[in-house]
Amino acid sequence: MSLIDHIPETDSPKAPVGPGKKHRHPRWRRALRKAGIVVASLLVLLVISSLANVAITTAEKADLVPYGQKVSIKAGDINVYRNGGSGPTMVLLSGYGTPAPAVDFAPLIRTLDNFDVIVIEGFGYGYSDLAVTNRSVEKITGEIHEVLDRLQVNSPVILAGHSVGGLYTHYYANAYPGEVSAIIGIDPMTAQASSLEVGQPSTIESTLASLGLVRIATTIAPSIIQPPGTAYTTHEREQTAALTNWNFGNESVSDEWARIGANSTKASAQPIPADIPVLQFLSSETIESEPSWLRDHQAELAGVATHELEVLDGAHYLHWTQSPAMAKSISAFIAAHVTH
Repeated sequence: MSLIDHIPETDSPKAPVGPGKKHRHPRWRRALRKAGIVVASLLVLLVISSLANVAITTAEKADLVPYGQKVSIKAGDINVYRNGGSGPTMVLLSGYGTPAPAVDFAPLIRTLDNFDVIVIEGFGYGYSDLAVTNRSVEKITGEIHEVLDRLQVNSPVILAGHSVGGLYTHYYANAYPGEVSAIIGIDPMTAQASSLEVGQPSTIESTLASLGLVRIATTIAPSIIQPPGTAYTTHEREQTAALTNWNFGNESVSDEWARIGANSTKASAQPIPADIPVLQFLSSETIESEPSWLRDHQAELAGVATHELEVLDGAHYLHWTQSPAMAKSISAFIAAHVTH
């Protein structure tokens, strides 16, 4: 009996594998294996990016000297920059998500040396605490008031707000009557009634930042965060880049974004007080892209006894390129309409 006699018969015998031939895996298995390799490689790169981001951030924080001073209030520490001027007190409030407000306003501050300029970096901004939530308009304006009290600013102040900062100047003027001598708007957000519903804060931005992807993007394309023109020093641009990478998408600004609609609705409940002089600068580019922008601002100022509205060429961040012109108009407006 030969060896072949012991091989059982089957209904579908397998073809013998000849010399040099191999079993071939189905295409889906090969594709799955390739996908697994790609995913594993991406995970390794993300880990490397995340670790590099931590190391670079640690080095930056050791190298960059913080500006301003910390003011401790009930909710935490808020960073404040003050130029030391001897004129009327002007409080600058930044737009939403501006990573380093005191640096962002630097060109404007340099042209306002005839004012005692105070930049209050709210929670989530600059060197202030980054994990204070409940960014309702009541909380934000209450914290501004508390900071000014800690700084012993007793006389009425000029409130100047960029973008969403304009919303807070509107609410503050009603919440603290007699404590605001004038309002300056830098392409400010108008108060519009919509809903008191609060959205859900997002964690996507903070995740991108922690993985180092924001740092990669701002390194490859610095123009996405750096102001145009020559108004900023090299050091200020380094601060802008660093604080963007440190602060992007933190808990405080994420919560603030979720509440913007509700905060606008609350501010709209009362008009800007009629007896407070208001000067607003509007961006030509914003007017062009938002058809109702000019009309909304004109309507908001209709009941204000003393107001001026000036359209300047430029983008939403007008102080990046128009600080000299703005400072000239501000000084003239305050001299004409505010008694200190």
